[in-house]
Amino acid sequence: MSEYLNTLLFGIYPYIALVVLILGSIMRYDHEPYSWRAGSSQLLRRKQLVWGSVLFHVGVIVIFFGHLVGLLTPIQIFDALGISHGAKQLLAIIAGGIAGVMAIIGATMLVHRRLFDARVRANSSTSDTLIIILLWLQLLLGLATIPISMQHLDGHEMVKFMSWAQGIFTFDFSASNYVIDASIFFKLHLVLGLTILLIFPFTRLVHMLSVPVRYFWRPGYQVVRERNSRNSSAKSKMEAN
Repeated sequence: MSEYLNTLLFGIYPYIALVVLILGSIMRYDHEPYSWRAGSSQLLRRKQLVWGSVLFHVGVIVIFFGHLVGLLTPIQIFDALGISHGAKQLLAIIAGGIAGVMAIIGATMLVHRRLFDARVRANSSTSDTLIIILLWLQLLLGLATIPISMQHLDGHEMVKFMSWAQGIFTFDFSASNYVIDASIFFKLHLVLGLTILLIFPFTRLVHMLSVPVRYFWRPGYQVVRERNSRNSSAKSKMEAN
């Protein structure tokens, strides 16, 4: 990959994706609040939906927080805790591999349900179908990087991506150089991940941002039924007659 293309994809594109993610999400919530939800077809092939959804969501949550902590935690903290790069690499392979297999099995069930059930397909938008396919491909690419990572158990390969991710968030404009010699599978995984962030505000994925944490401190409500005075008086007259 040429140096120019590498800079474009891993030095400039991340900022484009993050800006669109943030501004797009804010604008959608402000202008289209009633679209801020995940459409449901849960009454159709419910058993397959439940199993696929549970496997997919559990796997993706583990992967998401694994990437978040693994990539954005400063390397110095791992060194201070005595966690070697090799140990971190091995943990990522095992935990990420298990979670990835769970997620892709669940995603496969959801894709199959959405594409091969005529009723579900009729109730699905093009956006819904596209995003689940992109997520399936992203999981597949993630699993494809595991054999490559196993060839670098010293953890050197992971340090590259940690340095790149932290460089993006600290506005290190030479961050793209950290991944210039990375495997094509890793690069495809990064580009597709950034693309998913780019289209995130325009898909059903926005429901991920609607975790109802406010319910934990929301004051309680008491439902009070008030009798309609007009209906009550009319009923009293009828009984008197």
